[in-house]
Amino acid sequence: MAVRNEIDRTPAQFTQAVAEIRQAVLRPEVVVDEMPAPQRIAPHAFAMSGDVIVDDDELATGRFILLHDPAGNDAWNGTFRCVTFARAEIDADMAADPVLSSVGWSWLTEALDAYGSAYSAASGSVTVVRSDGFGEMEADGSSAQIEVRASWTPEMDRPGGDTGGHAAAWSNLLCAIAGLPPLAPGVIPLQRRRGPR
Repeated sequence: MAVRNEIDRTPAQFTQAVAEIRQAVLRPEVVVDEMPAPQRIAPHAFAMSGDVIVDDDELATGRFILLHDPAGNDAWNGTFRCVTFARAEIDADMAADPVLSSVGWSWLTEALDAYGSAYSAASGSVTVVRSDGFGEMEADGSSAQIEVRASWTPEMDRPGGDTGGHAAAWSNLLCAIAGLPPLAPGVIPLQRRRGPR
């Protein structure tokens, strides 16, 4: 009987990129866990979820996904793509601010720039939803949420292409959307925590 050896066909560049993400120093308020990655978008994918936890309160939640297609993808303008989703409850009055969507987008780009993360082909959307209760639900009052959905191509061959920096920038986006202030320049966050999901 012949023994069949399974050959690991995972590209070394993808393995290295995932290692950089796993070693990234994220904001200490962000508790992360690896999760199943989408299987049909790209030949290789890695995903993690994150929650911003302060004083046992979950202030924001999100996902960070790294996609890799060694053959390249014209829409990505490269072989890698970072995809993120971030959501948080916000004050209902804040939801009425007409500039909140553009501010939400700037939280992402400023986080990437703060880490010197080289990227291109950024795209996405910011959604602000406000709900008001009426009738039997009037006592529930008003609530609002903001969601940022975005993707960008990390430029792996440029300084700042390290995927760990992109993951760290994502953790800053989560904290910004949760309403936490940015870390002061020169402050190094503690190593990230992993929590049960």
